Amino acid sequence: MNLTITPAAEKFIKRVLRFSGGPEYGFRMSVTSGGCSGLSAEFSAEAAPKAGEAAIEIDGIRFFFAAESRLLLEGVTMDFVDSPTQTGFVFFDPKNSCGCSSKTLEAPAELAG
Repeated sequence: MNLTITPAAEKFIKRVLRFSGGPEYGFRMSVTSGGCSGLSAEFSAEAAPKAGEAAIEIDGIRFFFAAESRLLLEGVTMDFVDSPTQTGFVFFDPKNSCGCSSKTLEAPAELAG
């Protein structure tokens, strides 16, 4: 799978896993079409993938993705932004011509930063 994770996104994901699970946990991400960048996501820390999900390691992090999410994330760069106006994942999809990004999910205050 060709998904690029920025250092900011990696840091946030590792915090979620550390506070919500443990070292053996993976990061479940469900991605759907929506938003200006074309992608919207929900996530959680989980001990194991659900039936039909693939466990994929990217940059030392175990992700659990359903087939639809894997297709939508192919070639995408995932970032995490924490600013006064926006907190959440931002997806940069070179296949999308609108040239903007989309906030996806608010991060709990204890996980941001």
